[in-house]
Amino acid sequence: MALEAQRPSEPNLHSLRIDPTARQPHGRHWLWSVFLTLIIAAVIGGASLWLYPRTIGRPSEVDVAYAQVVGNGAAATGPVLSGAGYVVTGDRYVSIGVRVPGRIDAYEVQEGDFVRKGAVLVRLDDRDYRANLRRAQANLELAQANLTLKQKQAQRMKALHARNLIATQELDVADNELAVALAQIHQAEAQMESARVDLDYTTLTAPTDGIVLEKLKEVGEIAVPGGFSGAGDLIRIANLKDLRAEVDINEVDFRRVRLHQHTEVIPDAYPDRKYPAQVVKVYPQANRQKGTIKVEVKLAKVDEHLRPDMSVRINFLAEPVKENGAAPRITVPKSAVRGTGDHTFVWLVRNEHAAKVPIRVGEDFGETVQVLNGLDGGEAVIVAGSDTVFEGMRVQAKASE
Repeated sequence: MALEAQRPSEPNLHSLRIDPTARQPHGRHWLWSVFLTLIIAAVIGGASLWLYPRTIGRPSEVDVAYAQVVGNGAAATGPVLSGAGYVVTGDRYVSIGVRVPGRIDAYEVQEGDFVRKGAVLVRLDDRDYRANLRRAQANLELAQANLTLKQKQAQRMKALHARNLIATQELDVADNELAVALAQIHQAEAQMESARVDLDYTTLTAPTDGIVLEKLKEVGEIAVPGGFSGAGDLIRIANLKDLRAEVDINEVDFRRVRLHQHTEVIPDAYPDRKYPAQVVKVYPQANRQKGTIKVEVKLAKVDEHLRPDMSVRINFLAEPVKENGAAPRITVPKSAVRGTGDHTFVWLVRNEHAAKVPIRVGEDFGETVQVLNGLDGGEAVIVAGSDTVFEGMRVQAKASE
């Protein structure tokens, strides 16, 4: 009996069991887990974007050499002097300003537009100038009417004087009034021509072919001629058909430069492109502070990659190679040639991408080989690293040692 009385005080094991169907209360630990996961994903994504262009996404580096033109009329054997300069135009920049004051009514062109000589660029408000022209025309008509009257009066005075009905003094007065009326005609014609010229000045036209570089004022502003330098300029254009490059040469190196010397221009933005050029101007005065002399070269051919004020590298080349009247020939390093027979080709670097160009080879000169067709000279050909190159692949050119 005593044992049965103590049994209810024992712990009830069934009451301690966990019901698997019962839902446990949610805490905030899952929010921190999601937030931490997002942070880790963002860090990994940012690191991938930063590492990709510097690792597996980095352009493959390839060694390049340049197709050379040798023989009579060839560019040259190699650079003897190099300097950093800028692209300029033969006419420099043409700033077009107003000849008469007025409010800017409209621009007919925008920056980057190509214009022909005589094309309308800017229009000024011309209402005042049209009114001046009409006023000058009215004054001319008035002077013409007055001249007609004076001519008739002079004829009558001559007839009366011939009959001795008036004194000579009266005839002289009539002749003088006729001369004054004639002078007023000339004056009115000059005023009308001046008013017509002023009206023409309200329309600004292109003095030469070129590209619009910059608009210097906005529609609605008042343009006034003269004043400070460039105060009346409205638009600036440049003639891209005559592109040049200028560079400052140190005085100690000036002996290596001569007029009509062959050069090559390499833009910093496109190191795989070479543009043949020739020295056309050596400035007559040195810069005392810098100890330099400015030299200007003219590019033989231009394309859409060149723009004014671009920084370039200018290589001054040695004397042309002459070989007993032989015609110029194009050569490339033998290591750049791939394939055989009708399937011979080279890899070029164009706009930081690899391009496969078929060629036909000619005479073998040991380390170089003649290219009969397919190249014009000056192209950047890949001489090392082309085993894994494919068409359109991004590459980074490195000059071969």
